[in-house]
Order: sequence, then structure tokens, then C-alpha cells
Amino acid sequence: MHIVIAIFLMALSVTALSIPWVRRLAIRTGFVDAPASRKMHSTPMPLMGGVAIFGGAVLAVITFFPDFPNTVAGTLLSLAVVTLVGLLDDRFGLPAWVKLAGQFVGFLILAFFDIRVKLPLPEVVNYAITFVWLAGISNAINFLDNMDGLSAGVSGVAAAFITLLGLQNDQFLVSGLAAAVLGACLGFLRFNFKPAQIFMGDAGALFLGFLLALLGLQLRFPANSNFVTWMVPIFILGLPIFDTTLVVVSRIRRGVSPNTPGKDHLSHRLVQRGFSQREAVLMLYLLTGAGGMIAVFITQATILEGYLIFATLLLLGGVAIWQLDQPV
Repeated sequence: MHIVIAIFLMALSVTALSIPWVRRLAIRTGFVDAPASRKMHSTPMPLMGGVAIFGGAVLAVITFFPDFPNTVAGTLLSLAVVTLVGLLDDRFGLPAWVKLAGQFVGFLILAFFDIRVKLPLPEVVNYAITFVWLAGISNAINFLDNMDGLSAGVSGVAAAFITLLGLQNDQFLVSGLAAAVLGACLGFLRFNFKPAQIFMGDAGALFLGFLLALLGLQLRFPANSNFVTWMVPIFILGLPIFDTTLVVVSRIRRGVSPNTPGKDHLSHRLVQRGFSQREAVLMLYLLTGAGGMIAVFITQATILEGYLIFATLLLLGGVAIWQLDQPV
């Protein structure tokens, strides 16, 4: 427990203290995000916050887990690959398939270290589920990075619940990694909450998404059946999953490519309905927290309770997508 707290505090401190230096470096080297009609900012914004997030989280983990097992080494190596690809995209604007290829390489590294879904299914299916989950959540968190403080705050809330559940089940490596994410997100939010002074870029968003997805896969609940607890990471990360589903469904319905940038995310739709940007972001924090609390309940739920909740929220999500996609 003390190590987890120390990791959290170090990740927060390192990230927060390094942001001003990283920000100046980004401005000096022209590593900035230029304004555009589809974007919310009106002036060039430094775009290397992901470097500080990655550095703060990884340094904290290495410091307090110096003798970590090979699985953690594999995790850090895969995260380095995914983050580097994101950083290159921030700088040069890589095609979508290149970013996906980077995530696939990260997945292959994890598979080499035997980190994957291990359901009673054919191995090829387990590998496929692992990659789809990792890539899906990575890109969902990246999609969510569309308003000041949103992606970092939602990632921080999700990481807080993973930390709690990891501690409850004596998974100290999982909780330590999640605490590093939480600390790095809070340290970054000091400079990213509206009005933002720096953006995390794809480097930060892909790092957070890939690691949160991986931690969700690693959660274990021996006191309950896997037949119900598989839902836990889905509820914890339900907000980015819902946002991505909303955007993809809406764009396909309108005959637009899902990869096309636009102001049609959940956060944008809340602003269009009269909420300020800060209010919209805070509402999405609360929704993420609500999903996390449902996830905590699911760890103790019966199979019937779990599937009734899952079916109910699936129905409500479908209704919400239909309502939100109506003209304002």
C-alpha cells in the first residue's frame, strides 16, 4: 500500500515539475498543434505533454519496482513503442494504418511475454480479443482527447478505480501501474485543464489508452466468477467506449469516414446543448466515476445481477446515441 502511494506521488511530482520544461522545449522546436476549424483552440499549443506523462509514470514504476518481473519489462517496452509512434504522429502526421501498426507491434511484444487474454477459447481467438481490446481502448482515449482536460481527467478517474480494485485483490503490480497513471494524469491536468497550456498529443493519449486497456485485462477477482467479472474493465472504460461508438455510428450514418476529424464527440454535443466546456468535461468525469462504481459492484454481483445491469446499460447507451445524434 505504501509503495502504491509513493508511486502515485512520484508520478504526480515528476510530471508536474517537468511540464514547464517540456512546454518550453516544444515551443522552441515548433512542436505545436496549429489551430483549425475542427479544433477548440485558437492559438498554437505545445504538443509534448505525452512525454511528461510517459516519463513521470515510467520513472515512478521503475524507481519503486526495481526488481520487477519480465512481464512488467514487456509492458514498459510495448508502451515505449506505442508512445514513440504517437510522438512521431504528433510531429509528422502519420497515416492511421501506421499508428495501428505501432499498436500491433506493442501487442506482439506483450504476446511474447505471454500477456494476453486467456479465456477457454482457441488461442487465435484470445490473441484477436487482446489486440482488438488494446487497439480499441487506445484509440478511444485518443478520440476523447478533444477538449481541455478531458482525456487526462477521464483516464485519471479510470486509473483510480483500477488502483482501488487492484489493492482490494492484492494485485500490487497492477495497482502500482494504475497509481502511476493516476499521478501522471493529475500532474498533467494542472496544465491541461481549461484554459490549457499544453496538450498531451497522440503520444500521451495512446500511452494512457494502451496502459489502461492492459491493466483492465490484468485485473483478477478470485472471489467471483469470470463469467461476470469480465465486464469490470468495460464499465471502468465505458465513457471512452461510448464516445467512440457514438462518433463511429454517427459518421457512418452520415456517410462520413470514422477517421474524419470533427466536432461530433459527446463533449461537443454537450456544449452544443448549452453547457460550457468546463461543465461538459466535469460531467464526463462524473459519468466515468459512475461507471467505475458500477464496476466495483460487478465484482460482487451474481451472474444474474451482472447481466441485467449490462443489458440495461447497453439499452440505455443505444437510446442515448439515438437521442444525441438528433439535430439540436
